[in-house]
Amino acid sequence: QPVNQVRLTNVAVVRMNTHGKRFEVACYRNKILNYRQRIETDLSEVLQTDRVFTNVSKGLFASTKDLLKAFNSTDQEEVCKIILDRGQIQVSDMERSATLENTAKEIANY
Repeated sequence: QPVNQVRLTNVAVVRMNTHGKRFEVACYRNKILNYRQRIETDLSEVLQTDRVFTNVSKGLFASTKDLLKAFNSTDQEEVCKIILDRGQIQVSDMERSATLENTAKEIANY
């Protein structure tokens, strides 16, 4: 692994499509819901990196031109807040099946 390459672990991607472009932020999986419920307010605790991506897995950053066009701002932190509030959380297959299993158990025990 190259020295300047940062590996994102325990990552959850929050994705937002707007103005024909896809914007993503890398977050800590367990902190996103806390942020949306206003339990966690410190952005540095929620985000793994304070940059906006077009593709997190490939490490492609969004250009300032695209950010300005889509969000009328080049402030990365402000755009991250918008994406966190309005974006879609990408859930892995294992998480989805665990949630589905828990829901089925709750219904069965009701």
